[in-house]
Amino acid sequence: MLRITVACVGKLKEKYFADAAAEYGKRLSRYCRLEIKEVADEKTPDGASAAEEEQIKSREGGRILKNIRDDDYVIALAIEGKQLSSPELADKLVRLANAGESQLVFVIGGSIGLSDEVLARADLRLSFSRLTFPHQLMRVVLLEQIYRSFRINQGEPYHK
Repeated sequence: MLRITVACVGKLKEKYFADAAAEYGKRLSRYCRLEIKEVADEKTPDGASAAEEEQIKSREGGRILKNIRDDDYVIALAIEGKQLSSPELADKLVRLANAGESQLVFVIGGSIGLSDEVLARADLRLSFSRLTFPHQLMRVVLLEQIYRSFRINQGEPYHK
């Protein structure tokens, strides 16, 4: 069974996000082994300089990288990444599984994004949109799209 890890910066603070993520986690249990690994986020002061932001991303990135093994296939969510349709994402997951990739790690950064080190480690940079989303909401959207991918690949109905 495919193992999927979502490595993310910060916790789900809002109950409605936590409830939605838990629901998709339950639904996904039919298709894969899902694990959520949360790492601590750094406080970003208002008006932080570019250098301060890089230091924050680097500290958060170091925590993320500790949760990634050498043989993991890493998909980093990045605004400048490749955009895929839902069927294309489903196809990508099938092709990875068929190629012997048994452990996928999706990475969601904190409020100011991912460090260069994490982006360099990524096998794929995936963008859901050129829009910026709160990282808590992005976790729910990611889980929904992974679930949708499994439904598509199983030929099971799912709303469009």
